[in-house]
Amino acid sequence: MRGTLAELEAVLTVVDHGGFRAAAREIGVSSSALSQQIAALEARIGVRLFNRSTRSVALSAAGEQFVAEITPALAAIRNAIDLAGEHRTVPTGTLRINTSIGATRMILSPLVLEYMRRYPQMAVEIVTEGALVDVNAQGFDAGIRIREAVPSEMIVVPISRFVRPAIVGAPRYLDGHGIPYTPADLMNHRCIRARMASGTRYQWEFERRGEAFTLDVPGLLTLDESDLMLRAAREGAGLAYLNEWQVAEDIAAGRLVQVLAEWTPPYPGLCLYYPGRRHIPAKLRAFVDLVKEIAW
Repeated sequence: MRGTLAELEAVLTVVDHGGFRAAAREIGVSSSALSQQIAALEARIGVRLFNRSTRSVALSAAGEQFVAEITPALAAIRNAIDLAGEHRTVPTGTLRINTSIGATRMILSPLVLEYMRRYPQMAVEIVTEGALVDVNAQGFDAGIRIREAVPSEMIVVPISRFVRPAIVGAPRYLDGHGIPYTPADLMNHRCIRARMASGTRYQWEFERRGEAFTLDVPGLLTLDESDLMLRAAREGAGLAYLNEWQVAEDIAAGRLVQVLAEWTPPYPGLCLYYPGRRHIPAKLRAFVDLVKEIAW
């Protein structure tokens, strides 16, 4: 009368994907094979879990109760398997990291590629997003962001001590609009503004001789990705407030010119963060150790 673990997982996959075809693709079997597997389970327990038609698949009343009961049980089983696997000392599997495009540029060579050289059996998946996500809920092992953006309940491992911003513009833009010598001069410029993940617009930060303040700069273009702001600045759309390491090559090549350098204060740098837990998987522990070794 009991269903196998694979059959129970199959039921939840059908529910999650809203039908047999999509669920079969996820599992890696044919639709008919998955349908037969579910039908065999229904026959053994003597209850129809799904109401099927030519156009739709929906849980029956018994199916809804069944899914409500098995969902937490299967989650507990998966967690037990994960916890058992965390006692391995050799990193295996896939390390999933959520970060931003800009941070990826900074950490790809010194950290990620070095990690893969040391552990050639490991796969690494990096997902870049402008908005901060819940790494635990989204199935990531860890995230990399600037320190001030990390939720307070996370365990934090510093990667870089400080990040210094840089205000930059293309030579042709500065030729046409002049060079700003104080932050107040920006009120007469076109600035490329940044939209934060919270939906608010980022106010440019300044500090000089103990005086710190923010400025809501004027501009016609607002973007939510730093790479897009960099591209717009290169093409002469206005002045952009970016990270110094992000624009260093463009400044050296003459594609961009830095202005107001004496007014831009450093702020806390990048960090690796992950949820607090009793056991840390070997794959994450190895990456944490590498960060501590190479942090700059």
